[in-house]
Amino acid sequence: MLTAFDRFFEISARGSTLGREIRGGLATFFTMAYIVVLNPLILGGGIDGDNKTLPIAALAAGTALVAGVMTILMGVVARFPLALAAGLGVNALVAYEIAPEMTWADAMGLVVIEGVLIAILVLTGLRTLVFRAVPTQLKTAIGVGIGLFLMIVGLVDAGFVRRVPDAANSTVPVELGIGGKPAGWPTFVFVVGLLFTLILFVRKVRGAILIGILGSTVLAIIVEAIAHPKTWSLNVPKLPEKIVSSPDFSLIGHFNVLDSWSRAGWLVVIMFIFSLLITDFFDTMGTMVAVGQEGELLDADGNPPRTREILLVDSVAAAAGGAASVSSNTSYIESAAGVGEGARTGAANLVTGVLFLLAMFLSPLVSVVPFEAASTALVVVGFLMILSIRQIDWTDYTIAIPAFLTITFMPFTYSISNGIGAGVITYAVLKIATGRAREIHPILYGVAVLFVLYFLRGPLESWIL
Repeated sequence: MLTAFDRFFEISARGSTLGREIRGGLATFFTMAYIVVLNPLILGGGIDGDNKTLPIAALAAGTALVAGVMTILMGVVARFPLALAAGLGVNALVAYEIAPEMTWADAMGLVVIEGVLIAILVLTGLRTLVFRAVPTQLKTAIGVGIGLFLMIVGLVDAGFVRRVPDAANSTVPVELGIGGKPAGWPTFVFVVGLLFTLILFVRKVRGAILIGILGSTVLAIIVEAIAHPKTWSLNVPKLPEKIVSSPDFSLIGHFNVLDSWSRAGWLVVIMFIFSLLITDFFDTMGTMVAVGQEGELLDADGNPPRTREILLVDSVAAAAGGAASVSSNTSYIESAAGVGEGARTGAANLVTGVLFLLAMFLSPLVSVVPFEAASTALVVVGFLMILSIRQIDWTDYTIAIPAFLTITFMPFTYSISNGIGAGVITYAVLKIATGRAREIHPILYGVAVLFVLYFLRGPLESWIL
């Protein structure tokens, strides 16, 4: 007999179990927990127009709070295994481009405006229409591209792949480790942890991804205790002196939606809002397709269940991040790690969300897991997501070429939106060039134009401003 909890989240209906949902929620949290440490470092490194820096402790508490609340909201409202937190890339845009032109409160006000605009697009049905206008095979390509993107993120975060120090004078932009050689003990932890996870995965061990993260963390702690390497990517894996600390909520509500227009000028403000909106708008679309694809949750048209609810919660999260002064929050592709572990419903989000809320008090403990341990999950999930590449018709060049560009632009430009934009623009151009313009949904033409403007931001800004 199904319980009310099971019926509400459709756990049995989606072929899952409560145990799988718990494991999936844990795996998602551990692959995302770095944001509680990294987001404050990025935002704290920026300086606003009044030359003020931000308290790291307050940024960490706000980051964990919004991630926890919005992840739980996604689980309850959309019932989809998609966790949310402060968006990487967007936070750097806010810290180093937007905030210097105004006060931090003004910059966060722009984030709130952007989130409200996206919510309006969802409520009017436009965002859902845009999503449904994207061809199914292009959606598949988006999922594959994100798989490769996840892999490169994992390799870079672990320090296995690094930028060449003098890339401008080199024939290659990246290399293995340092000087073409693995970079010491942290890389050793990543490689051993990855192999360990792959062995568990191939042998179909339940909880392989989560066990891999925890096992890699234990190895990292041992290595740190014995060798004391200085090259950990972010967190140093050693047991903290204290486990519990009181959260600092002093930045909550620190935003202003009006003054930025007078301080920075309306043209600058509009360009900033447009950049934020395009990035959030399409990153989430790609992310929810990829996660749904990994969990076999998409319908025949490549749409996940409760699409409108997913997009609405994501837009609310963007505004909530601004209201909490921790930058726009968005859906995380790392959620695919939880799906790879068995999560299929919003029940997994309850686990992930509660852990984020606990992280407000347990931030010293969260910082024990290094990138080198958590990144093993991203590589494994990247492999799982690339498998759907066989669903693309590579004999039809009008879809094969856009799919190829979508897949390759994501990892090579380090951006999901760039990949989607390259695919949409190329798809529209090639269909028109081959006399098959009627195959394109009218809304997709508008999306293609928006992406053209998005890619021309640099020239447009220099010309207008």
